[in-house]
Amino acid sequence: MTVGTLNIDWLPVGLLLGAAVGLVSTVGMDLPMNRLPEGPTAPRVAAGTLSDATLDAAPDGVATAAHYGAGVGTGVLFLSGVAAARWLLDAGALVVVSVTAVALFVLMNWFFSFVVVPTYGRVPDGRVETVRRDWALSAAAYLVVASVVVGFVLSAT
Repeated sequence: MTVGTLNIDWLPVGLLLGAAVGLVSTVGMDLPMNRLPEGPTAPRVAAGTLSDATLDAAPDGVATAAHYGAGVGTGVLFLSGVAAARWLLDAGALVVVSVTAVALFVLMNWFFSFVVVPTYGRVPDGRVETVRRDWALSAAAYLVVASVVVGFVLSAT
């Protein structure tokens, strides 16, 4: 892709690369997520929303599928954001990756905190803030991994 032009020819490769970035970032996110008190709750909230089950009864397979599916999709979104930022800002790798990461961090946290959790409605009031905090930390870990991977590739080209 040439800076200043957004070309559709990169789309199939971009989707695959974005999915790969998302998968690697999700695996990287799992390390801190599984060490946080409410870290593993976010996938269970998604599973509970999809299956209409309580947190304790949310199916593990649905939680795993929702977690990795969302992670792969977010990788595509991240790479698309980087491509759009390169096109719009005509800036270096550090700037476009940073702008994309900050924008996606806000979007990820807004969506989880103000759409998913209230829609699900079954997270006990005393746990909501901790679940949101642990999700924000997990999302930050995801974006650090994605930023390093994409930033490294952009810097090398």
